[in-house]
Amino acid sequence: MLINLTNIRKAIGTKVLYDGLDLTIQPGEKLGLIGRNGIGKTTLLGIMAGTDHDFTGTIDRRRGLIIASTAQEHHGVMDQPVLEYVLENLPEYAHLHHIIETHPATMGDDMTLIGEYTDALTRFGELGYYDIQERARQELVDFQLPPERIDGPMRNLSGGQKRFVELVKVTLSDAHLALIDEPTNHMDYIAKEAFIEWLEAAQQAVVVITHDRDVLAAVDRIVEIKDHEALSFNGDYEAYLKQNGRTTMNAMEQYEFDQRTLANMHKQVIEARRKKNMAAGPSATRFRIMEDRLQRQYDELKSRIQKPSFWIDAEQLDTMQSKAVEKYDRYKAKNIRIHTTGPAEGQRILLSVEDLSLGYDKPLFEHVSLALRQGERIELKGRNGVGKSTLIRAILATARQAKLGAQAYAGTIELDPRVTIGVYEQEIDAKYLDQPLGEAIMTVYREHDVAVNDQKVRQVLSDYLFDPQLDGALPIHRLSGGQKARFQLIAMLCHAPNLLILDEPTNHLDLPSIEELEKALDRYTGAILYISHDSYFTRNVGGEVVEIAPAT
Repeated sequence: MLINLTNIRKAIGTKVLYDGLDLTIQPGEKLGLIGRNGIGKTTLLGIMAGTDHDFTGTIDRRRGLIIASTAQEHHGVMDQPVLEYVLENLPEYAHLHHIIETHPATMGDDMTLIGEYTDALTRFGELGYYDIQERARQELVDFQLPPERIDGPMRNLSGGQKRFVELVKVTLSDAHLALIDEPTNHMDYIAKEAFIEWLEAAQQAVVVITHDRDVLAAVDRIVEIKDHEALSFNGDYEAYLKQNGRTTMNAMEQYEFDQRTLANMHKQVIEARRKKNMAAGPSATRFRIMEDRLQRQYDELKSRIQKPSFWIDAEQLDTMQSKAVEKYDRYKAKNIRIHTTGPAEGQRILLSVEDLSLGYDKPLFEHVSLALRQGERIELKGRNGVGKSTLIRAILATARQAKLGAQAYAGTIELDPRVTIGVYEQEIDAKYLDQPLGEAIMTVYREHDVAVNDQKVRQVLSDYLFDPQLDGALPIHRLSGGQKARFQLIAMLCHAPNLLILDEPTNHLDLPSIEELEKALDRYTGAILYISHDSYFTRNVGGEVVEIAPAT
């Protein structure tokens, strides 16, 4: 056993995440952690890592356990050099390196400082850190990070490249347990394959939060956080789907049985009350005692019956009989409600890119052309770092009549003067991070000159599975990755755009939300330009594929 969590209870305000959660991780185990957005997956990693202490219950860790974990956000370190960021986040590296660098100049004959210096040298060697800079640099190159960016600031990296940096932290840490949060977000298909190869070959235990089905196919066990507990399913994702389908249908049958039992008991209470009211003397007393007893039994049963969260993957649902599907439709978990109202306005060209070459010190890509009409979809495809997001930023700058940010070496970008753009970006604009969610929604509506009031904000919060009271008051920076993704969807669609620009929209969303997004995009009558390395998403959204290759 590496780590054992027993009877964990965690609440944020009045919202209970876990109540009686138990989980044990074994050496070398590969565990996929899934669950609805905002249900506490990332919080659970923080509890395991020891960075979150605000809970009840017990955690037993194996003595000497080393844990490495990835970061989702990089606000506050964007100016830090990439290599320095990796090294400082390795276990004990920053502390030991500081002693080795500073003690020789200050320790003199102080035996305490000399002892600290000697111990630091020994420990530095035990951890294999004497050649760590060279190994870290090579790992970053192996993860296809351009050498010139390794010594540059974190802000110069794409979303996918930041993921590579996080994975290098983990692979170099030589930890017993790796806690990895959404590793394939922003990765292209080649990088994802490389990660899966590492996962399958890794000697350490790995807990990975992901809704990427390719990754879940490579784990030994799936744990789903649902109804305040950790439900364990042995095997990979296909095994989970089959087990979840069976257990969900059984749970619905039990819930229906409990409801019928409750209804019958309620009838008995009403009948005992009727007889009590009609009787007199000893008979009335007897029926009053019967009513009190039945009422207590009814109240006790009602308090025990909690409607479970029912969800079955769409592919698994397709294999079920119609009666089972009808029953599931009655009881399934609430999903986000996405309203897309892009108007149908003929086949006019909304966006035209002609023979564009774009880059910074030199072109990232050359000779890219596309024409996007009302109702059409175009997928931008290419390796991470090739300039897909740079192209999107240039299109948005053109729409705002602002400087491109990058240098246009050749070609043009033209937008229809009547185009209205909704954008889903990889990271939330920093100006929203300290705003409460409800206030931030009010802000994005007003920024797009859309009428909004408190009632509208509460409705939007409810449509996107937020609690208007509890979640609405939380600052954006305190939301989970999935909750932030839902805020991005709200901001993108609030002004009924006729052109959607999506940069990795499935990142952080749970499977039910991804399915709802795909359905909404299928109904959408406007144009869509998107980047996604989710093969399921690209297949469902479809459209023309525009390849972007590195400049020669």
